[in-house]
Amino acid sequence: MLDNARYRHCKLLLDHAAAHGITLLFLPPYSPNLNLIERLWKFIKKDCLNGRYYPTHQQFQAAVLESLATINTRHQEALKATLTLNFQMFHNVQLLAA
Repeated sequence: MLDNARYRHCKLLLDHAAAHGITLLFLPPYSPNLNLIERLWKFIKKDCLNGRYYPTHQQFQAAVLESLATINTRHQEALKATLTLNFQMFHNVQLLAA
């Protein structure tokens, strides 16, 4: 899953992916909510920062690393719904002018 940065559409990358049987899935423009890493960072931010204060950078860093280290154990169920490629799609939708 890739954003639409110009360099991700270069012929070298596209040819390399095709040669190795890799299907590239490009996200629509202006859609960070569809990017899985953005959703993971949002989850980590909520887990580490939600109403918490860390007096030192080291304590903050330790909290982030702890959250990342427990993704497959403590956070596994919560992330199943967050990190999925199942999205509601809308096709042929007419937008109303304001």
